[in-house]
Amino acid sequence: MATTPAAGTRTGVGLRSERGPVLAAIMLCTGLVAIDATIIATAVPSIVRDLGGFSQFPWLFSIYLLTQAVTVPLYGKFADSLGRRPVMFFGIAMFLLGSVLCGVAWSMPVLIIARAMQGVGAGAVQPISMTMVGDLYTVEERARVQGYLASVWAVASVLGPTLGGVFSDYLSWRWIFFVNLPLGAVAAWVLARQFTERVTRSTHRVDYLGAALLTGGLSLLILGLLEGGVAWPWASGRTLAIFAAGAALLVAFVLAERRAAEPVLPLWVFRRRTLVGGNLASLVVGAVTIGLSSYLPTYAEGVLGTSALVAGFALAALTVGWPIAATLSGRVYLRIGFRDTALIGSVFVIGGTALISLLAADSPLWMTAGGAFVVGVGLGLAASPTLVAVQSVVGWERRGVVTGTNMFSRSLGSAVGAAVFGAIANATLAARFAHPPAEVAGRMPDAADAGSLVVDAHAMEPAVAGYVRGALYDATHHVFLALVVVAVLGVGVLLLMPRRSEPLTFE
Repeated sequence: MATTPAAGTRTGVGLRSERGPVLAAIMLCTGLVAIDATIIATAVPSIVRDLGGFSQFPWLFSIYLLTQAVTVPLYGKFADSLGRRPVMFFGIAMFLLGSVLCGVAWSMPVLIIARAMQGVGAGAVQPISMTMVGDLYTVEERARVQGYLASVWAVASVLGPTLGGVFSDYLSWRWIFFVNLPLGAVAAWVLARQFTERVTRSTHRVDYLGAALLTGGLSLLILGLLEGGVAWPWASGRTLAIFAAGAALLVAFVLAERRAAEPVLPLWVFRRRTLVGGNLASLVVGAVTIGLSSYLPTYAEGVLGTSALVAGFALAALTVGWPIAATLSGRVYLRIGFRDTALIGSVFVIGGTALISLLAADSPLWMTAGGAFVVGVGLGLAASPTLVAVQSVVGWERRGVVTGTNMFSRSLGSAVGAAVFGAIANATLAARFAHPPAEVAGRMPDAADAGSLVVDAHAMEPAVAGYVRGALYDATHHVFLALVVVAVLGVGVLLLMPRRSEPLTFE
């Protein structure tokens, strides 16, 4: 048997009752964070109509992703020093405070700042939820439990935009954020009553310098990736300055961590094969997920001409395959090991992305859904074993750090993937728009953004709409080809992991 029991014991955690209520509260918190990543997508017209600032609207997505990604490693360290409870409650409180401010926002800049606060809270909820699962459940049980959590993300990716549209059409877009308050309060109440832990508290030296350098460096790099080629050209002086400053801060961070008494992100995380391979695999999972979630609906709506609801059902096939495979992966990795199970999942991911890349401009929708389902199965078989692997090789006192780093890698993969795939799509559209045929020249829309073209396609002349549909097909096809490349790279990073993961020793 190639599997290894969890390193260390859960001596820092004690339960007053069954684990079911705690898991339900964790799933509720995770669902709120996941839904708020996409729920405002269908509320664009309502929010802009009330607050204005259409050109600033992309920041509502970018700032949430940015603040969430850069704070994840910090919370992982704090969870190991202070315990899971205080960090989780702080994250829930910040998320709910940001939700209140989002709901009462009177201008677009205020809404953007409030979304940043939501992201700071979400950065705690996501990794601490996974860490708590690692504390409460054995290696054999975690695959089933993480299948439940994966299903929460799956449902949220489909339910989020739907709820956003319902609230915007029948109530007010502000209820998108106010609905978080009672649900978050219930989750916090359950955790306060049911989850206890025994933490040996001691004096800790908080690595404020390392935290500041890491946050600043990653913020600049992710900012450049998210906004480069959109808010300003890739080759502009602003882009180069942002990347140079971000790289300089990260170099300074590495130097500071080597001298820190209690580093916020210990460098040993990047020197262990199991951890490096697992984190790089999580990076690939984040990139593939954001690529399909962003451009499969664009293909279905803009190319095939389906409604937003039908496009959501096609994407739902991904979210059906993922939790099913994640739940079953435990039986597999207990027999053949973490790495080999994830490699099997990577084969499914490659096959599914290859099927999607073969879609034509008139392919039936069931082929789209079928390819998404295969990718979902592969992600379920790859994501859960790699996360359990990195958790199983350390004890309780280091589980928060390794889980936070793994979740950070997935968020970073989403950020990088969103930027790279967006650049591919927009470059393809720009090239098509620069040389239109004579019959549509002069009548093309000004915007070359894929999302705006899908929204405006119904108002275009038939000849223009046909050309735009062809341009959208080329753009999404190129993104799907890039997804195949990313999936193949996923096999390479998994080979970095040892076939048999042994508990790590620390001197």
